Amino acid sequence: MKPLKIIASILVLLIGLTYCGGGGSGTEGQKPETSPRKEHQIRSYNLKVQKEQAKKRRPCDAIALKEYVLNNYPEGTYLVEFDKTYTYSLPKPAVLDYKTGGGHYVFAVIAKSKKGERFIETKNIVGYESSFINLDSTKLGTAFFYLTCFKCSKDNKFNKVWEAEVPIHGGFNSMTIKRWKAKNILYVDLDFEDGIISGHRDFNYFLINGIEKKPHLLETYVGIAHKRTLANVNDDKFPDYYEYRFADTVTYVKIIDSIPFYWDTLKHLYVTKVSRRWWRKY
Repeated sequence: MKPLKIIASILVLLIGLTYCGGGGSGTEGQKPETSPRKEHQIRSYNLKVQKEQAKKRRPCDAIALKEYVLNNYPEGTYLVEFDKTYTYSLPKPAVLDYKTGGGHYVFAVIAKSKKGERFIETKNIVGYESSFINLDSTKLGTAFFYLTCFKCSKDNKFNKVWEAEVPIHGGFNSMTIKRWKAKNILYVDLDFEDGIISGHRDFNYFLINGIEKKPHLLETYVGIAHKRTLANVNDDKFPDYYEYRFADTVTYVKIIDSIPFYWDTLKHLYVTKVSRRWWRKY
C-alpha cells in the first residue's frame, strides 16, 4: 500500500504545480517586458522615489522628462542613459540643456521598442557589449533611437520641437553639443561604440537652419580599418566628409586613399566625383 500512497502523493503534487506554475494561464503577462500595465507601475514607482530623493530640482530636468516620456509616449519608450564612465559610477540620463536668447532647449536620446516584440531594457542598448546587437538575433527586443529636441516653456512644460531617427540599434555611449568651425554651425554628436569595426560611430546632427528646424545627419566613424572624417569639400552650408580606403592584410593595416563626398541638394544624397555609383544617405 505504501508505494501506491507515494505515487498518489506525487501525482497530486504534479497537478498542483501544473495549475500554480503556469501552463500559460497568465503569468507571462505579469512580466514588465511584456505587460504594459506592470511596466508602467514599476516606472511610476521609480519616478516617485527619484522625486523624493532629489535634493534640488530645476525647470525641465531629467526627472520631469522621464515623467513626460512615461505619460506621453507609447509603452516601451524610454529616456536613454549615458554609458557608465567607471564600473561603479551611476549612469546619467542622456539629456543636454541648451539656453539661448530664444529660449531653453533640451536635447534627449529616446529609445522606442519595436512593435510586436518585448519591451527593451535600456541596459541592453548602452555600451560596448550592446554594439554587437546587429549580429545577434536575441529576444531582448529591438530599439529605435531618436534624438529629440524639446523646448521648455515658461510654465516648465515640454514642447516637442522635432525628433530625428538614429540609424543604429545599440552601443550608445554619449552625447555632446559641438560647433562646426568651418561654417560656425551648431551640431549634436551622438557617439556609439562599435565592436564590429573595433572603434566608434558618430551620428552628427547639424542645426543648419536653426535649432527649431529638423537637423541634417552626417555620420563619421573610426575603426581599425574604417575611417570617415568631417570636411568642407564644396564650401556650401552642408557638412561633407572624407571616406578612407585601407589596405588590410595579415601583416599591416594602412590608409591608401581618401575620397571626398559632398551633399547633393537635388538628390538629397552624399555623392563623389570619383564615381557616379558611389553615394550615401548620410
